[in-house]
Amino acid sequence: MKRILVVILLLFSATSFAAHIKGGFFTYEYLEAGNGNSHKYRITLTVYMQCNPNTNQVSDPINFTFFDAATNTQVRQESVRVTSQYNLNKVRDEECLSGDQRGCYYTIVVYTLNEVSLPNNPNGYTVSYQRCCRIAGVSNISNSGEVGNTYSITIPGTNVSAAAPTNSSPMFLVNDTVVVCADSYFEYPFQATDKDPNDILTYEFCSAWVGGGPGNGGPSGSGQNGPAPDPAAPPPYNTVPYVFPYSESQPLGSGVTINPTTGLISGIAPPLTGQGEYVVTVCVTETRNGLIIGRSRKELHIKVGACQPIKPRLEPRYITCDGFTLTFRNFNTNPDIRTLYWDFGDGNFSTETTPTHQYAAAGNYTLKVVANRGELCADSIEVPVGVWPGFFPAFNTAGICITNPVNFTDATTTNYGVVNYWRWNFGDQTTLADTSRLQNSSWQYANIGPKTVQLIVGNSMGCVDTIERVLTIIDKPPITLAFKDTLICIPDPIQLQASGTGIFSWATAAGTFATNNPSPTVAPTTTTMYYVELNEQGCINNDSVRVRVVSEVTLIPMNDTVICRTDEVRLRVTSDGLRYTWTPAATIVNPALQNPVARPTDPFTTYSVLATIGSCSANASINVTTIPYPVANAGNDTVICYNEPAYLHGSHDGNRFTWSPAASLLNSGSLNPIAYPPRTLQYVLSSWDDLGCPKPGRDTVLVTVLPKIIPYAGNDTAVVVNQPLQLQATGGTRYVWDPSTFLDDPNIATPIGRYPASIDSIRYKVLVYNQAGCYDSTSVKVTVFKTNPYVFVPTGFTPNGDGLNDVLKPIAVGVREIRYFRVFNRWGQMVFATTINGHGWDGRINGTLQATNTYVWMVDAIDYTGQKIFLKGTATLIR
Repeated sequence: MKRILVVILLLFSATSFAAHIKGGFFTYEYLEAGNGNSHKYRITLTVYMQCNPNTNQVSDPINFTFFDAATNTQVRQESVRVTSQYNLNKVRDEECLSGDQRGCYYTIVVYTLNEVSLPNNPNGYTVSYQRCCRIAGVSNISNSGEVGNTYSITIPGTNVSAAAPTNSSPMFLVNDTVVVCADSYFEYPFQATDKDPNDILTYEFCSAWVGGGPGNGGPSGSGQNGPAPDPAAPPPYNTVPYVFPYSESQPLGSGVTINPTTGLISGIAPPLTGQGEYVVTVCVTETRNGLIIGRSRKELHIKVGACQPIKPRLEPRYITCDGFTLTFRNFNTNPDIRTLYWDFGDGNFSTETTPTHQYAAAGNYTLKVVANRGELCADSIEVPVGVWPGFFPAFNTAGICITNPVNFTDATTTNYGVVNYWRWNFGDQTTLADTSRLQNSSWQYANIGPKTVQLIVGNSMGCVDTIERVLTIIDKPPITLAFKDTLICIPDPIQLQASGTGIFSWATAAGTFATNNPSPTVAPTTTTMYYVELNEQGCINNDSVRVRVVSEVTLIPMNDTVICRTDEVRLRVTSDGLRYTWTPAATIVNPALQNPVARPTDPFTTYSVLATIGSCSANASINVTTIPYPVANAGNDTVICYNEPAYLHGSHDGNRFTWSPAASLLNSGSLNPIAYPPRTLQYVLSSWDDLGCPKPGRDTVLVTVLPKIIPYAGNDTAVVVNQPLQLQATGGTRYVWDPSTFLDDPNIATPIGRYPASIDSIRYKVLVYNQAGCYDSTSVKVTVFKTNPYVFVPTGFTPNGDGLNDVLKPIAVGVREIRYFRVFNRWGQMVFATTINGHGWDGRINGTLQATNTYVWMVDAIDYTGQKIFLKGTATLIR
């Protein structure tokens, strides 16, 4: 089974004297009676140092300082030499731990005062030695690089017992090569032996002491006056500054304990932090015949390493209090653990990594798990398991008023054992004293509001659970009333309904009525106020109810009314009734309302209403006459051309009418006005009469205005004799060409013309129609050349902006396509190019007007028969 390396370190400093001590202890042995009234002793100091210290770190000789054990007065000093020095080595590696643990662990330096004769002193003697320093970064000591050490032991006097001066102290074993792995289970023996068989030794953790400092000038009596104070400071000695959560009683944390009988330290090692050093001090108390004879101390710096043992790691105890099933897990993550063998303690076994087991019966069991069972590196651990189902935590409360304490009663039940542990936290944020360990307790809160009450409860079988409840503290108990103001009719009774926690009491202002019934029945003959009080354990709240009393139901209906047929009307009555019933209900939206909405369909309807207060009632009725709306007819919708009039034709059966909007109407006071709408528009005809319907009848006519026609027949053009020419008109849905001469179809948008040599030109007019038959017209001229297809280019042009001959352009006749028309200056630079017939050069280069000069042009075209035309020539720009 693996053990844990315990390494004791001392602080390192810049000097050769510091940072080398790793612990130590004093022992003494009684030799014999001395001359006169004295005793002889052998006193030994064993010091643990870092391996192979230098000669300055091993002081030789040193002085043992002796003090009166009661007065702490120095009585003598003895110079002591080194009697032995050796290394404490580990020569074999721990095969079942990760890493190599061989090597030097400590240098042990022993100082022995072989014989000292001390006069009899009833108080006894204290022997001390102090030395600095510990290493920096010790995990459980603050600022450890400035903290030294004190070794001390007390030889008892006759004040303890007559035989006490002949006592010999326990002898600690020097066996400190145990390996400690961080966050893993370990065992470390601090065992001591005693030559007196009647002495009983008990072990406990105790405080490490300060002694010696990194330099001179420490406070008097602090033990800090230099690295090796000589003489040592007198007792008492100060405790080293432990770092939370570590302390003298928990130097390795709450997971590590010491067996008081054997001195075995065991548990889960702390994590690897800082240097991994932890200061541990164990005190051994000698008891003989019920008397404490003496106390010895051994201090070490235990070093926690990054190794991992094979030993499984479990919870310290498993318990189930709500069933028979538990899941177990090994927390040791050492990859060398290859198998686990679980013995559940009830005859059942498992080799699963994380087994879940159901026990058959309640009871205590021992769980054992073996790692690497049957292999060389195998280890095991046993922990107790408690199976005690049927533990049900609960508690009750009484009272929620700020003026009184709240009582808390434990209501926990258990099927096994007895409930024997309670810890209350009443959730009062104004104090830290709001706790209790009583089974049943009470607490008075300092302020109102929600309080989270917590109960931790346990039983004698080890079951522990926590429950919470939010309790709202109030300044007065809440009263819930069914109503606060109501109406009754003589002689009806009514039940006053109140609810809440506590005792109710009702009364009137005159005191003529009193009862503790939360919901009493009353029958007052006049309007009365009833006052209710709720008392919850002395916490008081008050409220009231008004009961208004009448002897009959008041019901005044609205006047009869006339409405337009198909309209709705709200029926209104003035009444103090509590309930209403209207008839006929079929045409009323909600016949139970006091003032409902009606939608009558008949020319004449009588609506009746019954208003009630308890057993009292009253009736009324309202007549509703419906008059049809006047009939208006604005005529049929129409479509008109752009900028054309629309002729409206209306009719009605009333005695007056209006058209709207009237702004675009001629003679709007006529039933047949003329409309000139600027766009598509609706005109409304409204008709009124004097038959009783106050609203007009209306009708609407839509006048749709078509968009303006924009006719287009193309630009004037030229052809040669017998060349087919396709004309193109746009802007409408129908076209008529006039004259139809030479056209293949004069009633389409794209007729084709072919012209003989007998005419020079012809102009066509085309009528363009839209879908409504509206039309507009345009024209195009066709010039007929009696030549072959050709591209004409003028020999000169005058770009002066007068609109005459301002550009040099091609004029193509009988040409299907101009592939290019280009103009060049006399240096061969192209100054203009186009592929569009009639598009020409304006005499500018890059926006600059050119002077009078001659320019070369070239044209490449295809005629209507597909033949190529290539021409070139010159033209003069004239300024």
